[in-house]
Amino acid sequence: MANNDQNQELNAIDNLNSTLTSAGETVANNKKILYWALGIIVAIAACGAAYMWLYQIPTTKNSQAAYDQVMVKAAGNDSIATAEYAKVADKYSRTDAGHLAALQAAVGYYDLGKYKESIKYIDKFSSDDDVMNAQSKVLLGDANVNLKQYDAALTAYNAALRIASGNDQIAPVVLWKEANVYDAQKNYAKALECYEQIKNSYPSFNLGNGMSIDAYIAREQARLGK
Repeated sequence: MANNDQNQELNAIDNLNSTLTSAGETVANNKKILYWALGIIVAIAACGAAYMWLYQIPTTKNSQAAYDQVMVKAAGNDSIATAEYAKVADKYSRTDAGHLAALQAAVGYYDLGKYKESIKYIDKFSSDDDVMNAQSKVLLGDANVNLKQYDAALTAYNAALRIASGNDQIAPVVLWKEANVYDAQKNYAKALECYEQIKNSYPSFNLGNGMSIDAYIAREQARLGK
């Protein structure tokens, strides 16, 4: 009986040792995995830091310097300035200076009557500033109007309205532009809606062309036989 008890005790000790050994191996293996994971994280962080110091920061500085040099190179020539801004936008497309250069190029090409080129560089522009984003959409709409791409123009104007969120300097102008597009499409009911929205939401807005908003409303109503 004593021998049986002793054997059972030895078996229990062996089982315990086996369990502890297995657990120890599992912990050791997990530590290896953990060390590998930590090594990968450290390597990624090191690569990120290297990217920042060796590429991103110098690129940002170079892009700003290139942007600042445009007007010096252009010497007051708008055509040259536009081409130079386009070069900066193309070369530094992922920087803030590159985005600003893209917008400058878009404006320049628009003023030169090169509307397709203007649209190309509007598409390269990006900003966290809502006003600038809204204005870029207005410019996109204007470029499409000049290309007689009226549906694309309305899409751009609607985007500008969403971004502007009731800005009383931007929204009524965009609504007026939309109304003109609807008139070109002979969609007088939608044009009337735009003019009425200007009157109701932005009563102090002045078109600056000698015509009151009521005159535009009356014109659309007459076209609709009201």
